[in-house]
Amino acid sequence: MISLAIAQSQRQPASTITVPAQLSTLAEGPLADLALRGAPDAYGELVRRYQGMVYNIAYRLIGDHHEALDVAQEAFVRAFGALASYDQARAFGPWIGRITTNLALNWLQRRRVATLPLGDAPGDGAAATQDRALHDYSAEPERLYLAGEQHELVRRAILALPPHYRAVIELRHFQDCSYDEIALALALPLSDVKSHLFRARRLLRDWLEEHA
Repeated sequence: MISLAIAQSQRQPASTITVPAQLSTLAEGPLADLALRGAPDAYGELVRRYQGMVYNIAYRLIGDHHEALDVAQEAFVRAFGALASYDQARAFGPWIGRITTNLALNWLQRRRVATLPLGDAPGDGAAATQDRALHDYSAEPERLYLAGEQHELVRRAILALPPHYRAVIELRHFQDCSYDEIALALALPLSDVKSHLFRARRLLRDWLEEHA
């Protein structure tokens, strides 16, 4: 799916690196370590495992096949450049997922895509962003998605959201990030994460009610 050409600058001569015959059997941490040391095909194995997930993240956020492919490829290039910062004790998927989300968000912001209006609704304000209020709306869009019958409708609703709202929905409900992880990934205060999620869920609910 993703054609990736990365010039892997080897940190050790290839002859000093012991590479298992079956890279597909290795965990992600050892694969990343091998890639950092210049082992042939180690990073390619990580790309093979996650290219579908990375493309899906980009496509959910952007909604265009070709642009999503470009963002997905750029995500793997960026991830390779930052591979030394990857915690090899953790899963590779969430890490590159956050990189992809940020790249897609940057793409959307540069293009100023058309989105739903953001007028304040009755009752909107500081109190509305408390956890209790967030919980009131949290299940509705996800339940429609999980039911399967309105998958395409929910996808269209997400694409109608402003870019930063798409990003928090993606991280929270597709990548299962905590509020703290979202705040870190998007460089937002925790209060803004909760506020964005509240408004995004409400916009999704209203759009779905109108178009269902």
